[in-house]
Formats: sequence, structure tokens, C-alpha cells
Amino acid sequence: MVEITGSFSSFSVDDVEKARDFYVGTLGLTAEDIMGGLRLTLPGGAQVFAYPKPDHVPATHTVLNLVVPSVDDAVASLHELGIRTDHYPSSEQMPLDENGILRDPNGPAGNGIAWFKDPAGNVLSVVNEP
Repeated sequence: MVEITGSFSSFSVDDVEKARDFYVGTLGLTAEDIMGGLRLTLPGGAQVFAYPKPDHVPATHTVLNLVVPSVDDAVASLHELGIRTDHYPSSEQMPLDENGILRDPNGPAGNGIAWFKDPAGNVLSVVNEP
């Protein structure tokens, strides 16, 4: 069996400096320059690697979920920073409010999740603490 001593996820960006400005300057994460990309340290110590890719295509799925005490407050803060939440088509299975927040007390997002994009177009979310 393979001995696994840790793990981290990664995603590509088209501009490392814009990614640094966003993840460090806007979201308040810490970053370390490594191998031409950014090793982002998340609250709690988990790490994610954002690497440059010349032919970058934004992910069509959520690459990073950020747990927050209040999704409503987080969305308001994002909007104040000029970051708009994505408004996916609301449906009976996925009812979104006017701020693009999905609320499903029986789902994995609990009392709220909202999606937005980083400067490279990757999908992120803010989600209430479980």
C-alpha cells in the first residue's frame, strides 16, 4: 500500500499576481511563492496550490469552499468588495434567494451556500458552518 503522509488540492489560474491580490488581499489568506505558483494556507491549516497555466480554462465546478459563520454576512462583505455572487437558475431543487444563496437545511450546505468566481474564473463558495 502507498504510505500517504498528507494531501492538498490544486487548481490553475491564468495570472499568479492577480490570484495573489485576490486570495491574500481580498480574502485574507496567506500565500507562499512556490514553483511559480502560490501555496495558499486556509484557516485551520489546510493548503491549496494555485498554479499558473498558460492555456487556463476556468473550472466549471467549485474548486474551494470557504466555511463562514454566516453566509449572509459573507455575501454582504463580498458585495461590498465588488465581488458578485453567481446567480444560477433557481429551481424547486435548487431554490436561490435574491443574493444567490441556496438554503437547504437537509443538504450538505445547511443554512446557506453562495458561489462566486476568482479573477481566473474559478468557482468558489462561501458556506455556513455545518
